[in-house]
Amino acid sequence: MTISGRDDDPGVAELIGETAEAADAWMRGDMDRYLELTHHVPGFTLTAPTGGAPSQHPDRGSELKGWQSPFADGEAKLEIVAAHHWADTVVLVLIERQHGRVADLPDQDWSLRVTQVYRRTGGRWEMVHRHADPLVRPLSLERMKSWGDG
Repeated sequence: MTISGRDDDPGVAELIGETAEAADAWMRGDMDRYLELTHHVPGFTLTAPTGGAPSQHPDRGSELKGWQSPFADGEAKLEIVAAHHWADTVVLVLIERQHGRVADLPDQDWSLRVTQVYRRTGGRWEMVHRHADPLVRPLSLERMKSWGDG
């Protein structure tokens, strides 16, 4: 893992640990634990792995309270590619190696490439932005072009 910027802040290591635990909770379907570990700023933006336009959420994750994760019986392990840290900002670049069940589908790979941006407010890390996509494996230029033709 590469850590750029201030690496003497123990809060960054704690954030990385909580991020790993939150990803695992999500894949188990435990939204309560996910929300205990992951705090969202007002205006949090999400670029979902399912595609489409990014969404912006004016409330601090309240749109997720009461929502059920579509996943069950899964697990996630994080590969931290890089952690960039300066002042009260952290950017995590990672791969979520994860699997789980969705509805009646069998357990399968749901791994994602992820970039998460956090800011520290009042001593607590809050997520500002999350971008996730399923492009963990390289695509050929031909395959990319076929997506654009649809």
